Amino acid sequence: MSDVLKAAFIFVAPNADPARNRNWVKTEAVELLAVAVKDYDQAEALARDLVEKDGIKAIELCGGFGAAGTARIAAAVDVPVGVVRFDVHPGLGNVSGDTLFG
Repeated sequence: MSDVLKAAFIFVAPNADPARNRNWVKTEAVELLAVAVKDYDQAEALARDLVEKDGIKAIELCGGFGAAGTARIAAAVDVPVGVVRFDVHPGLGNVSGDTLFG
């Protein structure tokens, strides 16, 4: 593998600000940007910007994204979207993001 994969991990956290709550982890093969968002609307806009402006080629979503949230992000971008899976997320009061943001 000769090209570096630029990927993003998006997670949901109360009162998150994606402009401030972000950090890169860079290896020889993967450059991963972790970014926090406060809801699905913010995640959808962020995903589009990351792909269009930052050259992100793959997006991984945290377990706080339910099926509806995952579908929204996947429909918003033209790169592979994966998801960590929780039916209920401990960081969101033991509910799915679909319940909170769907």
